[in-house]
Amino acid sequence: MAELRTPPVGLTDGGPVAPVPETASWAGRHVHDPTVVRDDDGTYWCFSTDARSDGPVRAGVQVRRSHDLVDWTFHGWALDGVPAAAADWAGAQGLWAPDVVRAPGGDGWRMYYSASSFGSRRSAIGLAVAPHPAGPWRDGGLVVSSEHHDPPAGVGHPNAIDANVVDDGSRQWLVYGSFFGGIHVLPLDPVSGHVAESAARSAEPGGLTEHPGVLVARRAPHVDNGAVEGAFVLPRPDGGWALLVSYDSLAASYHVRAAVGDAVTGPFRDRLGNLMTDLEAAPWTVGVPVLSGHRLGDGPGILAPGHGSVLTETLPDGGTRQTFVHHVRDADAPTEHRLQLRRLVWTHDGWPLVSPQPWAGASRECDDASTWPTDPAVLEGTWEVLEPGADPTRVQEGVVRELDARHDVASLGAGRFVWRGDDDARFSAVVHPGWDAVRDRPALVLTALGESSRVVLATRLGEGGS
Repeated sequence: MAELRTPPVGLTDGGPVAPVPETASWAGRHVHDPTVVRDDDGTYWCFSTDARSDGPVRAGVQVRRSHDLVDWTFHGWALDGVPAAAADWAGAQGLWAPDVVRAPGGDGWRMYYSASSFGSRRSAIGLAVAPHPAGPWRDGGLVVSSEHHDPPAGVGHPNAIDANVVDDGSRQWLVYGSFFGGIHVLPLDPVSGHVAESAARSAEPGGLTEHPGVLVARRAPHVDNGAVEGAFVLPRPDGGWALLVSYDSLAASYHVRAAVGDAVTGPFRDRLGNLMTDLEAAPWTVGVPVLSGHRLGDGPGILAPGHGSVLTETLPDGGTRQTFVHHVRDADAPTEHRLQLRRLVWTHDGWPLVSPQPWAGASRECDDASTWPTDPAVLEGTWEVLEPGADPTRVQEGVVRELDARHDVASLGAGRFVWRGDDDARFSAVVHPGWDAVRDRPALVLTALGESSRVVLATRLGEGGS
C-alpha cells in the first residue's frame, strides 16, 4: 500500500537533521524536484527539495545559482528549517518541491514549498516571500493542507504537495497533488498569494481536504500506488495549455508524460484523446511519454528523470527559449540524484517535447529558430534513437539506425517537419542544432510525435551531424 512507500536514500523522513558540513563540491549534485528562475541581472537561481545522497539532510530548501544554466554554485538554504506551522501540521523534517514565481507586478518573489513525510497524506503547501531570489525569505503561512483520511474506493483524497503556480492572464491558479487522489487545481488570490476566499472552505489553516479543487490527472491506486506527481502547466504557443507530470517509482521507472487542454483546469487529454483522469485504460497508455530512463552511446545511464518545471526566457532578440528543468538519478548509482536541463520545443500542432541531449549552454546551442533546418534531406543518415514510451520501466539503450521510412515529408519552416510512416501514421517533428554530450561535439537533434502517441528522440551521428 502507498502508506508503506519507502523514502529514497537522501530524502529525510524523521529523525535528527544535522547541518551539512561541506557544500563547495555540490554544484548540481543532490538536486531533487528543481525549479529555476532568472533574476533581473541575468543570474539563474535553482530551488530544490531538501535532499542529499551521502549524509544527513538540513531543512530549508536548497538554493543554487548559475550564469549559464550549466555550471552551478551552491548558495545555501532559503529558510532556516521547516516553518513552525508546516512542522506542526505535517511533522515534516524537511521541505520538498519548491515552486518559485514573481509576485504579480514584479514586486518581489513567492516560493511555494511542500511539507510532508513519506507515505502520509497529512501534508501542507506553504508560502514564503522575498525581495530577491537570494532572499531573505520570510514565511507567510500555510496555503493548503490535506489530512490522512482513509481513501474512498478507487480514488483517495488529495495530497497537498508539489505546488505549481500558473497565471492565465486573468487569474492565478495553484496546481498541486501527488499520488493519493491525483492532481488538482485551485484558484489563488493574486494579492495574498493564498487560496482565493471563494475556494477556502475548511476550518484548518490553509486546509482544503474536502474541497480540493478541480481534478485534472490521476492514476488507479493499484498502479505503483497511483503514482502521478510533479505537475507543471504551461501555455501552448497558439492557445490552450499543456500539462507535464511524472509517473511511477521515484527511484526506478519515474518518467515524464504530457497532455493538452483548453484551460488550466483542463480537461487534459493525450494524443489519442484519453483523459488524464482515465482509470480504465492500461496503466502506461495514458499521456504522451516525453522522457524516460536511458543511456546514449557509452555515456552514463540516466535513471528516473522527472519532476520537471519549465524555465521560459525572453531573449535579447525578442525570441523565446524554454528549458525543461528536472532531476535524474545515475543508473549505476541510483541513490545519486542531480540537476539536468534540456531544451523544450513545440511541434507545429502544439505538443511539448524535449531534446534527447542535455542543455550545453548558449555558446553551444542555437536559439535562432530561423536558422534551424528546413531541408527534408537532414532526416537522412544515421541517428541514435530513443523511444521513451517503449518501456519506461527500464533504462533504454540508444539504438543506432536510420529513421523509420517516411513518406510525404514536408517542411513547415523553423525546424518543423511532418511525414507519414509505413503504417500511414502522421508524425510531427522538430529538428534543431544541439550538442552531443557523449561524443562532445555539435549534432542535430530530433524530437517527433506520432498520432499513436509514439515519441522518437534522436541524435544525428556522423557526417552532417554538426
